[in-house]
Amino acid sequence: MSEAIIKNLDFFIGLRNKIEHRYLAQSEIDKMLFGECQSLLYNYENFLIDIFGENYSINENLAFSLQFSTYRTPQQAIANKNVLSREIFNIKDYIEKYRNNLPQDIYDSQEYSIKLIQIPKISNTNRSDLAIEFIKLNELNDIDKEKFNKLNAIIKDKIVKVEVSNAGGLKAGGVINKVAENLEIKFTHHLHRCLYFIFSIRPTFLDKNISPFDTNIKYCHYDEPHKDYIYSESWTNFIINLFKNSKLSIDNIKILFKNKTKLDIKDYI
Repeated sequence: MSEAIIKNLDFFIGLRNKIEHRYLAQSEIDKMLFGECQSLLYNYENFLIDIFGENYSINENLAFSLQFSTYRTPQQAIANKNVLSREIFNIKDYIEKYRNNLPQDIYDSQEYSIKLIQIPKISNTNRSDLAIEFIKLNELNDIDKEKFNKLNAIIKDKIVKVEVSNAGGLKAGGVINKVAENLEIKFTHHLHRCLYFIFSIRPTFLDKNISPFDTNIKYCHYDEPHKDYIYSESWTNFIINLFKNSKLSIDNIKILFKNKTKLDIKDYI
């Protein structure tokens, strides 16, 4: 049994211990685990064939789920934010730390996690052709391998090993100091509070019955051990560019906050 297969099994044993006796209504975690789940099934099938022979293959029962659309409804967007509930947050943290601690060769192995490139197939060939085709890299000719490697280099995820969970993050005071260094305005805690409220970066006392984990993780996350919020470099840069480009004035921001008005941050990037 290869090291990649062992790591795949270890991953699911740890995950099982995390979710045991818990009911997780959110389905967002399914997408995060597709690669590892598919590899687990393939490894299991290969094990069955090695021990009992090809008559016990389960290949006819392994299939992809249909992808209906890239459009996401408002309800689905809300479901995405709910992924940051306490239990989901802890599971997501486990998944990221496990992956980041893997050697690169193990992470890249198809026996640990299947990585697929999904490209719509346009074909004028026989209409009985399969809708999904698997291409084995070792069966490609040299020209096709080179083309595949170029494509893979464009889309391949890079593992960034981070041992400190809050590395590069700033508390509110750090954000204020950083903004003050780059702008000739008096940037205060109140002004910062106004901004993260109107752009829904994190909950405030004005947001009723919202989990502290309900943050925009690109800009902020909740640090449970310290019961505090950590802001990313992207959030600091967003604030600096917001004022440099004169997209909102200080007076506008205060009025929006007073009126409890929410804005879509994507409109101001």
